[in-house]
Amino acid sequence: MKKALILGVTGQDGSYLAEVLLDKGYLVYGMVRRSATGNTRNIQHLLDDPGILGKRLFVVRGDLADPTSLYRIIEDVRPDELYNEADQDHVRWSFDMVGYSSDITGAAVGRLLEIIRQVNPKIRFFQPVSSNIFGRCTGTVQNESTPFTPQSVYAVSKITAYYFTRYYREAFGMHASTGILFNHESPRRSIEYVTRKITNSAARIALGKQNTLVLGDMSARVDWGYAREYMEAAWSMLQQAEPDDYVIATGEAHSVQDFVAEAFKAVNLDPARHVSTSSEFLRPTNTSNLIGDASKARARFGFAPKVKFKELVKLMVEADLNAESGAAR
Repeated sequence: MKKALILGVTGQDGSYLAEVLLDKGYLVYGMVRRSATGNTRNIQHLLDDPGILGKRLFVVRGDLADPTSLYRIIEDVRPDELYNEADQDHVRWSFDMVGYSSDITGAAVGRLLEIIRQVNPKIRFFQPVSSNIFGRCTGTVQNESTPFTPQSVYAVSKITAYYFTRYYREAFGMHASTGILFNHESPRRSIEYVTRKITNSAARIALGKQNTLVLGDMSARVDWGYAREYMEAAWSMLQQAEPDDYVIATGEAHSVQDFVAEAFKAVNLDPARHVSTSSEFLRPTNTSNLIGDASKARARFGFAPKVKFKELVKLMVEADLNAESGAAR
């Protein structure tokens, strides 16, 4: 069996990736960091399965902020593939936590790759990068050759991660690839993100548990895909003979207003009666309308997203309805 190590296994992407790899017959090691509130919700179904935990899925404790824990884990596990899904991944928070975001999202990738090089440079490495790196650009779509014009601390840090990955690939011949992932959502997205804020609020309003939803800029247009499909793409990147950089996107853009409309349509409500905007939720800087061109990934390994925008919104609303109904009981 191949062994894979997922850093950040409890997050949206890490949890889907764990399922993808388990389905493909891997032994999966997932790194979990200390959290005062507990953070295993997204993988709890795996942890509760006695046929998986301790047999095909193993939890290891560590933190990107602690290089000694990373070295110990990689030395002990000796994975065939390593997926770095751990970082400070919230754009709005990065403006308020410049040092932490820069270190954990950017510099930590350099430390991680150097550890891999020392332990076993043949370990295949995946580093997710965000479409936010394109920032304000003049083109209508973005691909692997589009210049970077970041508009947030998060985006600057992701560019650092991108160049660390390319450097170790080119300087040491390591199989290190980046996925330039456009927005990808799911019911496992944190409530702090606008998509889950919308779908959760629609569900709660429909159930009479909430009356209003306040948002920021509703005109922003976003290329939204389904997170599990993007993790299938991450796995595909590490199966290629040569490492490379790939844009992963749907090629379609929809506004936040569109997302709101679809979410409230799913619960048969008029958003005009419940949704308002406030400058409190505006970012200090904004990006252009970002739409990804995933032609390279389609040509190399057949990436073709199946879950479309309306289906994605509906499945998120339905998941929140089920969760909130259960909470009510």
